[in-house]
Amino acid sequence: MNLYDLFVKPYESYDSLQITLEASGTIFGILSVFFSIKKNIWVYPTGIISTLIYVYLLFNAGLLGDCMINVYYTVMSIYGWVLWARNSEDHVHVEVTWATRKEWIHASILFVLSLAFVTFIYYCKPYIDHLEGGYLGLYHLDWANWMDIFTTSIFLVGMWLMAKQRIESWIFWILGDLICIPMMIFKGLGITSVQYLVFTIMAILGYVNWKKSFKEKKVQ
Repeated sequence: MNLYDLFVKPYESYDSLQITLEASGTIFGILSVFFSIKKNIWVYPTGIISTLIYVYLLFNAGLLGDCMINVYYTVMSIYGWVLWARNSEDHVHVEVTWATRKEWIHASILFVLSLAFVTFIYYCKPYIDHLEGGYLGLYHLDWANWMDIFTTSIFLVGMWLMAKQRIESWIFWILGDLICIPMMIFKGLGITSVQYLVFTIMAILGYVNWKKSFKEKKVQ
């Protein structure tokens, strides 16, 4: 399979609106990650635009887990926006720290609950999609759907830690982004797969930047 088959051919069946939406969602998503690296509160308004676009795109692509996580992103972005504004001295930038043991326990519970919930949604998918002759179960899942369940939980925890301004959030972003690259190619979303590649690089930079910022603040 060549690059044409991976990144061009899938879009031959897409209309111009869908392509424009995916490109716009990608641009705003990258802007959101850029602002998060800078610990800038604009991470949230740009992120909200991107996630709302992807709620529509991922639902159409059949990735229910990622669709729901983008709904969750939108809600958490509002929560994070308020939290960052409250904890920022200049109403733009925030200070970051490492997660506490209690927060790791909460994150673990959140991860397990997410796995269970998204698996249940996929279990009910034949009914949700009104498939003729379909019955409840997980028989219809392909490997991308299983990865979608897993990445949904990873990103959910990452988003929660990001709202808490915790450095470890970037570890979850890196892991989830790496998994999403082949998954999006498989689903025919080539532009989005490139976005996740960029996200991976930016997440690594974000992790390094936040660690450096924490060390500098601690020395002062």
